[in-house]
Amino acid sequence: MLKLYIGNKNYSSWSMRPWVLLKQAGIVFEEVRVRFDSFEANSEFKRAIGAVNPTGKVPVLVDGDLVVWDTLAIAEYVAETHPAQKLWPADAKARARARSICAEMHSGFTALRSHCPMNIEANLADTGALIWRDQAGVRADVQRLVDMWSALLQEHGGPMLFGQFTVADAYFAPVCMRLYTYALPVPPHIADYVQRVRALPGVKDWIDEALAEKDFLDFEEPYRLRHTQG
Repeated sequence: MLKLYIGNKNYSSWSMRPWVLLKQAGIVFEEVRVRFDSFEANSEFKRAIGAVNPTGKVPVLVDGDLVVWDTLAIAEYVAETHPAQKLWPADAKARARARSICAEMHSGFTALRSHCPMNIEANLADTGALIWRDQAGVRADVQRLVDMWSALLQEHGGPMLFGQFTVADAYFAPVCMRLYTYALPVPPHIADYVQRVRALPGVKDWIDEALAEKDFLDFEEPYRLRHTQG
């Protein structure tokens, strides 16, 4: 059986991607949750995950004696070993497009990711309003998402980016969490897509389990701590 090592569901956007992909596709796997305590070299988290993954990061997929890290590599491996699930679009051009936007997410959207860290349990609409006002990079990242998603939804007719659920929707699921948590302004058809992603059974399971964690980590909560202390 596949084994997937992940971090806290409330905070770990990278862990969310392969977990949702496997869950939504109905692929059986064992979850191993490695709690974030800190990311220092001597932390329990680093010691535990470092025994599995040489980079000391989550997520990590283990299949027998094979260890796969990095979300794109995990997605490719799962798609190749489970072709019946059709995790990439069937059309070659659409498939190349899907891989391109996943790679863009993987290396881009740095302003959105740094200023709006994933925090499923929180309601950070007030913080989001300040970020939207002050951070041009976040506004640019969101506009890129709006342009990208609008074109794909129009071209493929929805309900997901390429019609049916693919790796691309799993890859952008944490972005949907951010847009929702921080109440960032998007057009109605994009807000509708966000809600459709949140309603996917695999995503809903992740959200429910994130809410059940109740594991407040101060180093993941800069905005709420600042509000409380200020």
